[in-house]
Amino acid sequence: MSWLDDLESRLENQLEAFLRSSPAQEALLAEQERLDRLSQLRRNRLQLQQQAEQQRQELLQLAVEIRQWQERVQRARTAAATDLANRAETHIAGLMERGRLLWQGLAELGQQFTALEWELTELSRRRAADPGAAQEPGRTNGASPEAAAAQPANLEGDWAAFEAQQELEELRRRMRR
Repeated sequence: MSWLDDLESRLENQLEAFLRSSPAQEALLAEQERLDRLSQLRRNRLQLQQQAEQQRQELLQLAVEIRQWQERVQRARTAAATDLANRAETHIAGLMERGRLLWQGLAELGQQFTALEWELTELSRRRAADPGAAQEPGRTNGASPEAAAAQPANLEGDWAAFEAQQELEELRRRMRR
């Protein structure tokens, strides 16, 4: 064990001892870790949405290109240019394979998005289930109805879950087309 590992171990033990002796600090640390994870998940969700949109645009462009090549095949067949038509059909087959791979990638993104949304929902649900995590430090649970309504954290979490569900449904609709 190197001196650095030893130092890290000692610091970790001191932190654990401090957190055991100070439950409020432990709760704050846990809440900060939850917020950090929530932030990371939201960034990941945005990235997945951008990737899905990019792949969707590629699929749309590919569909246009395939139609153009199908028209060219028709013109070549009409003009009895069989060799050219066969080469164009081979090119179309390559484009179709590329489209199939893009669809697979989009489906995988959809699965990743679903898993990410589930984790976001679970984090929000755990926060809602833990009354101590939903309130600001120094506040009590016996707050007035006006004060309870002023807690934007729950509303924001619920709204984020609603938007995520709407985006997921839109992604599913797009994938079915």
